[in-house]
Amino acid sequence: MKKALAVLVLVLLILVAILTARAAAVKSRQVEAAPVTDLAIDARAAAERLAGAIRFPTVSHEDGKTVEAEAFRGLHSHLAQSFPRVHAVLTRETVADYSLLYTWKGRNPNLAPILLMSHLDVVPIEPGTERDWTQPPFSGLIDGVYVWGRGTMDDKVSVLAILEAAETLLARDFQPQRTLYFAFGHDEEVGGSKGAAAIGALLERRGVRPELILDEGGAIVEGIVPGVARPVAFVGTAEKGSVTVELVVADAGGHSSMPPPHSAVGKLAAAIKKLEDNPMPARIDGATKHSFEYLAPEMPFGPRLVLANLWLFAPLAERQFASEPAGNASIRTTAAATIFQAGIKENVLPHRARAVLNFRILPGDTIASVLRYVRETVGPDIHVASGRASLREPSPESDAEAPGFRLIQRTLAQTLPGTVVAPNLLSGGTDSRHYLRLSRNVYRFLPIRMKREDLGRFHGTDERVSLESYAEVVRFYAQLLRNGAG
Repeated sequence: MKKALAVLVLVLLILVAILTARAAAVKSRQVEAAPVTDLAIDARAAAERLAGAIRFPTVSHEDGKTVEAEAFRGLHSHLAQSFPRVHAVLTRETVADYSLLYTWKGRNPNLAPILLMSHLDVVPIEPGTERDWTQPPFSGLIDGVYVWGRGTMDDKVSVLAILEAAETLLARDFQPQRTLYFAFGHDEEVGGSKGAAAIGALLERRGVRPELILDEGGAIVEGIVPGVARPVAFVGTAEKGSVTVELVVADAGGHSSMPPPHSAVGKLAAAIKKLEDNPMPARIDGATKHSFEYLAPEMPFGPRLVLANLWLFAPLAERQFASEPAGNASIRTTAAATIFQAGIKENVLPHRARAVLNFRILPGDTIASVLRYVRETVGPDIHVASGRASLREPSPESDAEAPGFRLIQRTLAQTLPGTVVAPNLLSGGTDSRHYLRLSRNVYRFLPIRMKREDLGRFHGTDERVSLESYAEVVRFYAQLLRNGAG
């Protein structure tokens, strides 16, 4: 017994030594660079130009067919008037009627170009919530601290900031060595099947193969990552796929005074509960694992010990991340029940009940594996079908060690000193899916600052950006262009 106990103690000591050594060996992956001091931005003037763009209600409607033509054309004119140097030097093309493609010719045609992306459209305001806004959603009001309105976070903010950066550099007679493209789609909020898809196809026909593609995606979060006191810039190196699944129950119907044990509504509700209670398996790999590798060195010893030894602590980490929505979305394919329809009258049993669930697919899972999981979970009495909308496989992962990622990282070190940079998995979808054939180096990041209370503003009420944060966004893009094409 004593020998067995001694062996056990020895094994534990060895294990502790291994865990400690691995945690101590973790080295920072952050880049050091001197802060930029020669890029002054007139924050108020830049904010006025952004505010002017917000006043055009370029809403993408769910049917994907209705287009606010007058608003888009008005926005096009506003951009031309706001950035005269850009429109004198760069070539601007209108694609698919409402999308825009800018080309800034470089001096050296042998250098692969850089492509910066964004989108001109915004989501609608949910009917009945207009009065909940502090300022009217398309007012573009500036109160001295914030610019208010739909598009200040998603995503006219980067359209205007990219053009603002180019205008700033042109005023200094900057001439890029490599060609630069700015691509602004008009229907990203409904999938980008007309705008971004058309621009991507056009560039592919022209043989454009960018060294770097940068779209919206991650942001700079403050006070959100446990164990990291500094701001964290999450640069999306991959994005989840998506599939919309329809569940249908057919029933005999009849009078509500003689109900069966389980109505169509009850059967469908039970099926949804099964899916919610039995989610697809969690796993830490790919972009999420690489994110932990960048964050761990910046954490106190306790959490660093866990993240440096996922070979042992993965179940513990998975439980912790699964306890809140954002963390759960980073480690598994998620299901969200979004629509439930049944019944026509309070005393009539419905003949049919229908529910819609939106799945966001973790890389490694597929549309086929999601549908198989749904059918196995809900059983044979529920009809399962995939919708045509929101149908895409997860993206490939871009390399966080590639020059494009290092360029973004160095630019952040120069323009936002003290920010921790980490790759991550994007839960939402972007227009970048339409450009994946053009480059292996596709990243998703918009350098606006976000606190926890700001997360609900995306696609929600009181969308806004501070003048200070917007000036930082402009400065980031300007320095990125200097670093990448200077």
